Amino acid sequence: MAPLRTLAALALTFGVAQGFAPAASVVTKQTTSLTSNVSPSDMFDMEEATKDFEYQFPQFAKWGWGPSVQAEKWNGRHAMFGWLFICATAYCKGHGLIPNADQLLDFKEWGTLATISGKNTITNERAIILIANVHFFALSLLATICPLPFGDPLLIDPASPQYERLKEENENPYGYLPALKFGVTEEAEILNGRLAMLGIACLIFATAWEQKDMIDIVNEWVGGAYY
Repeated sequence: MAPLRTLAALALTFGVAQGFAPAASVVTKQTTSLTSNVSPSDMFDMEEATKDFEYQFPQFAKWGWGPSVQAEKWNGRHAMFGWLFICATAYCKGHGLIPNADQLLDFKEWGTLATISGKNTITNERAIILIANVHFFALSLLATICPLPFGDPLLIDPASPQYERLKEENENPYGYLPALKFGVTEEAEILNGRLAMLGIACLIFATAWEQKDMIDIVNEWVGGAYY
């Protein structure tokens, strides 16, 4: 905990010091002239980034890799599923649905598979959560390798009949703020996915800062509603 706070304090101090650092007048004038006509939306152009990636890595771009709508959509889907899994785990923990949650695994039965460091084994709760994650990861992997014909594939297969439609979607990104369309729409999925990814990032930061389990932090965020 202490090293993390120390690094944060050093980073903040460095930023403040940079703000008071002297700069030459010529550089200031050039910087002012360059940035005065640049709007926040022009600092990072998603469409330009997509075209640049497609130009540099055409073999990857044709499959939907890189800064594309397809990648953002699937990252958001995984983040939303992650929140569903976290909340479901917290509910199971709070209602005693995980048997013998605090019992440590027997080293003689599980071996090094259940160890953290040395001969300290994980609890039954963590083992069940880990195996559940492995199962869902396997399903996600299978959905990538052999997607169903009516589903939206993770990678854009040039031989797929949906290739032209997905390619057109990648060429028209949603921008910083998609249009607010309620219901089962592409815009709603993108917006929900962005919020889910932002929430996961905040949760990881809070876990590292407070040195607590993710489930405990989520339970605090909802006012102890789970347990």
